[in-house]
Amino acid sequence: MADVTPFAVALLITALVGLAAVLSNRLGEWIPIPAPALFLLGAAVVSDAWPWLESVPVDLVGRVVTVALVVILFDGGMQIGWRSFRSAAGPIVLIGVAGTLLTAVALALAAHLIFGLDWRIAMLLGTALSPTDPAVVFSVLGRREIGGRSGVLLQGESGANDPVSIALLAVLLGTTHFDLGAVGFAFGAFALQMTVGLLAGAVGGLGLLWFMRRVPLPSAGLYSVRVLMCAMAIYGVATLAGGSGFLAVLVAGIVIGDQRAPYKPEIQRFHSALASLAEIVAFVMLGLTIQITGPHGVLAGDALWIGLGLAGVLLVIRPALVGLVLWRVDLTRGERAFVLWTGLKGAVPILLGTFILQAGVTDAARAYEIIFVVVACSVIVQGGAVPALAGRLGVPLRIVNPRPWALGARFEEEPDGLRRFVVAAGSAADGVTVADIPAADFWVSVIIRQGRLVNVSAQTVLLPGDEVLVLAEPESEADLAAIFTRPGARSPRRPPRTDP
Repeated sequence: MADVTPFAVALLITALVGLAAVLSNRLGEWIPIPAPALFLLGAAVVSDAWPWLESVPVDLVGRVVTVALVVILFDGGMQIGWRSFRSAAGPIVLIGVAGTLLTAVALALAAHLIFGLDWRIAMLLGTALSPTDPAVVFSVLGRREIGGRSGVLLQGESGANDPVSIALLAVLLGTTHFDLGAVGFAFGAFALQMTVGLLAGAVGGLGLLWFMRRVPLPSAGLYSVRVLMCAMAIYGVATLAGGSGFLAVLVAGIVIGDQRAPYKPEIQRFHSALASLAEIVAFVMLGLTIQITGPHGVLAGDALWIGLGLAGVLLVIRPALVGLVLWRVDLTRGERAFVLWTGLKGAVPILLGTFILQAGVTDAARAYEIIFVVVACSVIVQGGAVPALAGRLGVPLRIVNPRPWALGARFEEEPDGLRRFVVAAGSAADGVTVADIPAADFWVSVIIRQGRLVNVSAQTVLLPGDEVLVLAEPESEADLAAIFTRPGARSPRRPPRTDP
């Protein structure tokens, strides 16, 4: 029993850090710095005060962040859903693939030509720092939710560019020389990882959806745990098959995102909370493995200045290159500027930095310190400006208040024809009365607006953001989904009208 006291101290510290992580989502309402940045810097300061914390093995950090990223990507896929992804699939793929590759190349050139880094470490740094993380954006926005296409683009971009960067770095770490043959091999390995990951995610997502719908469990709490374990299994199968496990879990999340299944709202809430904690864990692990002061700290070498320089270069590269990719996408000027600014760095550069360390590449320790500086600058400088910038650019934001009270009914069998939709701005249902909705054989039973019930009548006008419960024939679900959720799908038959 001699180890009871040290164990109790460790458990107490873990519980306090976890509690702080849970409460961190409210910090964005009080201070303009994302909560992950506070945990990153706080962990770094703590590790300097207690040097024994710096002995955390880098392979352990990599494994913990890998699990965290699987949770984050799967939740991100569920938040996007197939319908939203399909409406913006082209821009998401363009930014996620072409934008990521262009950013990685431009950063590598800057690291080599401006800061004199070796070509190999410059390419690894460029790849590690190219992916973005909108989870940091959403953490600083707090209860405010981004509306319009910019929110879908930011979420989809992160989900797409994370697997691309991870697969590209894995290929680069396995390549020791660069000639025409090596480039061909790298391209083939990258394409294989993407293809296998995509197929594994699609098949795994469909299988998971069948599992969720057809196999009942004895307890409501087990449904969320089952989905989490299946997401981990999809990652493992895809990785063992030679594909990108991260792309697989993202695709699986998209497949089940807007599909009906038992206890689906509870499953989504569970995974969203877990993803928020996973983001904090990733930043804490990076902070614990970095020494700021001392003879071998970040402040002692040139990693600080190189990191600050690359962070500044990123502020120029992203608007130039990603803006070029997006120039034909239908966005307002404000939305375009907001998407180009909010390319914040998060958990993925941390994970890729651990991969570089584990590979034993020359100058890997300095590269890891540079990643720390760039990530810290990104979340503090760019992230701190996000709320004010959104307001000035006219990006639609809406307050999403928590709803701790629920009134509903549960069924043993799936209720046929009962559907829930959220009215999208610019959809056929936006601004029209219930009587004028261009569809037949349906019944609007409940309308929730800003957390309050609305009295439903034939003359009730629907507004963007309204949650609508509809009873209709099962075969009309696709048509109703288009009417309520597809922007730009206004009906030519009936002009929208307002209450007299």
